[in-house]
Amino acid sequence: MNEDVIQSVIGSELRQQPSPAAVEFAARLAARAPGRVVAVLFYGSALRTGAMDGVLDYYVLLDDLRAWPAPGLARFANRLLPPNVSYVEDRIGDSTLRAKIAVMSLAQFERGMSAGSLDTTLWARFSQPCACVFARPTDGEAGVARALRQATVTAAQWAAWLGPARGHALDYWRALYAETYGAELRVESALRGPELIDGESERYARLLPAAWQSLGIAFDMGAGGMLQPRLDERERRRATRRWARRRRLGKLLNLLRLVKAAFTFEGAMDYVVWKVERHSGVRIEPGPWQRRHPLLAAPWLYWRMRRQQLLR
Repeated sequence: MNEDVIQSVIGSELRQQPSPAAVEFAARLAARAPGRVVAVLFYGSALRTGAMDGVLDYYVLLDDLRAWPAPGLARFANRLLPPNVSYVEDRIGDSTLRAKIAVMSLAQFERGMSAGSLDTTLWARFSQPCACVFARPTDGEAGVARALRQATVTAAQWAAWLGPARGHALDYWRALYAETYGAELRVESALRGPELIDGESERYARLLPAAWQSLGIAFDMGAGGMLQPRLDERERRRATRRWARRRRLGKLLNLLRLVKAAFTFEGAMDYVVWKVERHSGVRIEPGPWQRRHPLLAAPWLYWRMRRQQLLR
């Protein structure tokens, strides 16, 4: 019964039908490695709101990282510290769509969903809704569904350990996402995570008790849907210590990913140019050399922005 609840929620979310343009964009991404892309996931604010004028968020999952066209350094870095991130623009119909693409193997994706993983970013992100906008016919959606189920169960387990001794289901999710945001280097407030729950409150309220039952976590349910997991205090203290290690390591991993991105982020200059134009209305057009060497071109970009009074 509880497996049915989790599978039903995840399955319906994976089969969401966002904008046809978002689906077409995913198909073009999959065409970069024909037959080797297991699935393309679409998530984030564009999925929630349907707005297509910002930067769309995709994860491309492959059965073999070597199939994805990338320089040797980027391919090596992705084996060590996935995912690799790039910025892509594509003309679809009458519109130019812009997207941030994360690329990793399905095996790496699945490992990142475990409760024992020291890196919290993947299971925290994918315990939230996403759509599978491309799936390899033979195994794509099934493989992704297994990984997302594990992400949900892992998140629910940590929510029991890190959440209040007694509360509503949403109290546990809010406590969890406040902790996971705090374990990353983010410009958003730690309150951003809990805010994401508000529009999906029924989803999270259904998933938490189902996941706890799946894990064998006994709990009491009182009036008004109040939940109280039966956890030993020593178990809570051990979990708190384990989380402290993840919080410290999480910030280091985020910093390492930023350093890696400085050398492997494809389309970085185009991304910066678009951001400047979106916020200022002024387009700064870099040349081929600046696009090939975004790090070396950074002083040039800074000078151009100061000259046009885009920076003070």
